[in-house]
Amino acid sequence: MIVVCGGALAGVAPASANESDRRAIGKFKPAAAGAAPLQTTSGAAECGPTPVLKSATVEPGLTGAFANYANTGGAWTGGDSTYSVKLPGGRVLWLFSDTFLGEVNPDGTRPTGSPIVNNTFVEQWGSRFRTIHGGTPADPAAVMPPPAESAWYWLGAGHYGAGTLQIVFQRYDRFGPGQWDWGFTGSVLARFSPWTYRLIDVTPLPSAAKVAWGSWIREAGPHTYIYGVEDLGLAKYMHVARVAGKDLKGPWEFYTGTGWSADQHASTRVQANVANEYSVTRYKNKWMLVTQDTSFPFSTEVVAYFSCTPTGPWTGRTTLFHTPETGGNIFTYNAHEHPELRRDGALIVTYNVNSFAWEDHFSDASIYRPRFMEVRFE
Repeated sequence: MIVVCGGALAGVAPASANESDRRAIGKFKPAAAGAAPLQTTSGAAECGPTPVLKSATVEPGLTGAFANYANTGGAWTGGDSTYSVKLPGGRVLWLFSDTFLGEVNPDGTRPTGSPIVNNTFVEQWGSRFRTIHGGTPADPAAVMPPPAESAWYWLGAGHYGAGTLQIVFQRYDRFGPGQWDWGFTGSVLARFSPWTYRLIDVTPLPSAAKVAWGSWIREAGPHTYIYGVEDLGLAKYMHVARVAGKDLKGPWEFYTGTGWSADQHASTRVQANVANEYSVTRYKNKWMLVTQDTSFPFSTEVVAYFSCTPTGPWTGRTTLFHTPETGGNIFTYNAHEHPELRRDGALIVTYNVNSFAWEDHFSDASIYRPRFMEVRFE
C-alpha cells in the first residue's frame, strides 16, 4: 500500500537501538583492509575554459520550505540522499533514503518514538508538499519494501523515462550481529507510476562486479547514462554505464576507458575520491561532476570537476564550498546538484547532515535534513 500523507502519523518505536543506529548512520562502514590506492584521472580534451566560481551561499527558499514542512506537516521530518526528479504536471519528486516520520515538538525536538523507514518520497507542487510512504499511517513502511527480513533498500537517483518513474535502489544485507555486519549485495531498478507512485515492477541490475549503481542518472543524446560507485570504504571510484533511449530496463553497456562493452566486469574506474552519491550534469559547454570530496574521511569540501564528455576525464578541480556543520558527532556527506532547479544562472546543490550520536536526532530534529546551497559561476 502507498500512503500519501500530510497529517500526523502515530509513532512507531524503532526495532532496537542498534538497528536504529544502523539505519541512520550505517552508510559509513569503515574501509576494508587492503583498500586500493586512490587515483585521479586527468588529461581531458579542450572544450573551453574551466568555469570560475563566483559565489556559494545558502539558498533560503527551499531551506525554509523544507524546514517549515518538517516542523509542521506531521509527516516527513528528516531524511538523507535528497535526489529529485522532475515529473509531469510541474511536480518535483524528492527521493529520500532513511527517513524520520511523525511530528516535531514545538521546541524543535523529535519524539523518541518517531518511526524511521528506509526510503520515502516527498512530492512538491509549487509551495505544497506531501509525503509518500508504504504501510499505513499508523504503521508506516518504506515505499520500496525490504526484500528479506535481514535486508533493506536505500535509493539512488531516479528519472522519468518511458512513461514511468524509474529509480535505482541498492540492496544491503545483514550477515551477522555486529554493528557493521552488513554490506551491499546488488542494485535493482524499480519502476513506479508517476501519478499514483504505485510500484509497477522490480528488475535486477548488473551487480556481479560489485558496483553500486544509481549514484546519478543523466539523459544525453540517444543514451541515458547511469553512474555508480565502487566503494572500498575509504577508497571510492566512479563507474559509468549507459542504455539506449530512456528506459533503464534496456540492455546495459559499460564504459571500459576506451569504449563500451556488454560485459559488466569490463567496467573501469573513471574517477577517484567521489562520494556514494554525486551528480553529473551539463553546464554551458562542459560536463560537470559535483561531489563531496572523499580523499580523506568526513571531508567538509564540496568540489566540482569538468570534462568534455559524460565519461571524463575529469579536470579543473574547483572547491565550491565547505560544509559548516561538521564537528563533534556531526558530519556531512553526498552532495550533488539538481539541474531541474536551476534559475537565473544559479545552481542548486544539496548535501546531507547526520550525527554519530543517536540521541542527537531527537534533541535537535533539524540535524537530519538536507541543506540547500546556491552556487554561481562567473
